[in-house]
Amino acid sequence: MQYFIADLHLNESQPEITDLFLQFMQEKAPLAEAIYILGDLFDFWIGDDEQSELITQVKQATCKVVEQGVPCYFICGNRDFLIGKRFAKESGMTLLPDYHIVDLYGKRTLICHGDTLCIDDEKYQNFRKKVHQKWLQWLFLKLPLSLRINIAQKIRAKSKQDKQHKPIDIMDVNKAFTAEIVEKYQAEWLIHGHTHRQAVHSNQHFANSDRTFTRIVLGDWGKTASILTVTPDSFYFNEER
Repeated sequence: MQYFIADLHLNESQPEITDLFLQFMQEKAPLAEAIYILGDLFDFWIGDDEQSELITQVKQATCKVVEQGVPCYFICGNRDFLIGKRFAKESGMTLLPDYHIVDLYGKRTLICHGDTLCIDDEKYQNFRKKVHQKWLQWLFLKLPLSLRINIAQKIRAKSKQDKQHKPIDIMDVNKAFTAEIVEKYQAEWLIHGHTHRQAVHSNQHFANSDRTFTRIVLGDWGKTASILTVTPDSFYFNEER
């Protein structure tokens, strides 16, 4: 079996979510063939040089699982897109590109965080384009750690405020664009997070075609964990089959 998770938004103010993650890594993860974390593992990330008890716990948990022979793969989200090679090395995880194809027991599957599919949110897409410029990231990471933390907190507060005034629809994926991306990668399944809307959307149609694909959306973590389990015969969230 293989596990897929996303949108934990780990932070010091919600230790219960960290506990859920550590429990998952200790009890479920060692039994898997592979673990895929599809972004926003952390609530925000300001550089691989940041150190905290939370970050250390995560690194130790993932390293232990990898040492047991279970590979852990990571795709950056919109909150932790600055995670880099140093963190990957210290956590034992393998970084993947924004879009990546995996073979899930014969199903050609496209995986991503999901924010790139929400093209109707033009304000966010413009922001994303700016902050993903390598030169700007290089400059930001050269700033003192304390200043980066302050900047990140202001951006997060502004984002939370803006989100309250956005129509719900534009914060979801654009279905036509999503179908184009899935068709481009010739995938049968799409697995993503970001929208926090755990669901399985079957029979999603490609444009001008009778062919369909399945879109599986990972949920966020709170009082419970949203864990997608994929086996050779089925897939399901948590223990609900």
